[in-house]
Amino acid sequence: MSEQINQDNRQFHRVIYKADATLSFDNKTWLCEIIDLSLKGCLLKFDFNWKEDLEKTYTLSLQLSEHQLIQMQLSTAHVIGNTAGFKCDHIDLDSISELRRLVELNLGDSSLLERDLQALASY
Repeated sequence: MSEQINQDNRQFHRVIYKADATLSFDNKTWLCEIIDLSLKGCLLKFDFNWKEDLEKTYTLSLQLSEHQLIQMQLSTAHVIGNTAGFKCDHIDLDSISELRRLVELNLGDSSLLERDLQALASY
């Protein structure tokens, strides 16, 4: 029951989107798998327990196609073993357009996306 309540209180819809991506900071790069995405963050899975600095800002790169790339500046929100949740601190206009399209296609309901965008604007 508490899981249901927690999901209902979320301001942003998460879409399950399994894909390989990279997370980087300075000269370090880690391969990861995206578990889910939203307009405000993501859940990532690593092949190892995530023990990096929780205060740093990381760059997530998700290559959708040869010409489509989503890049987000992220900070760590929570870690459980090899899974870490990140919140989006910054995303450029091209990346937010690609992410918006991806979320809209996966939600299947543009009114849900509009609700997320309104929440993002007032965040």
